[in-house]
Amino acid sequence: MLSHYYTVKGQGEHEIIIQKSRFIAHVARATTEEEAQNFIQEIKKKHWDATHNCSAYMIGESNQVQKANDDGEPSGTAGVPILEVLKKKDLKDTVVVITRYFGGIKLGAGGLIRAYGKATSEGIAATGMVERKLVQIMHTNVEYTLLGKIENELRSSSIHLLKDIHYLEDVTFDVYVEEDKHQVYLDWMIDLTNGKAKTTPGDRLYLEQNV
Repeated sequence: MLSHYYTVKGQGEHEIIIQKSRFIAHVARATTEEEAQNFIQEIKKKHWDATHNCSAYMIGESNQVQKANDDGEPSGTAGVPILEVLKKKDLKDTVVVITRYFGGIKLGAGGLIRAYGKATSEGIAATGMVERKLVQIMHTNVEYTLLGKIENELRSSSIHLLKDIHYLEDVTFDVYVEEDKHQVYLDWMIDLTNGKAKTTPGDRLYLEQNV
């Protein structure tokens, strides 16, 4: 699992007009090629009367799946520029479809490349990007006498994020700790409690933060 990566916030849409042609960017997150293809087909069905529905997607931790489709535009003028924007922004698990309604003015190869690139960039900006950070939930058990001190320190921490507190025989803090900061957290907790805290690792998951 990657320690962190970037993707789009969710599903979004954004339209621009270039030389009387409408370019509508449809952006979505897709974790598999099947999801990406389903999204593309959904947009094609919705905009069946469009001149073109060009697309690209990049999927996998190492960008194993990269596909671009010009959908009738001159080769390399639509799908590839869309894919290049995804690469430049380092976006994983992302699919983009650009719907074009021709406005009567030909843009030429260079104009098409710029138009599809611009539509993609603006569509992604309108949708929003997130950074997904791999964290592990640490379960830290302490006596009630340390409750106030530990809670205050965790709530004011800019590194470790408090998830939950369980009030049982002792107090257990569930804390999100980034993948490369496990030892930092353990050492910090030992210092705070003079070695009286007992910490056990829990589930690993991704937390999202707006970029």
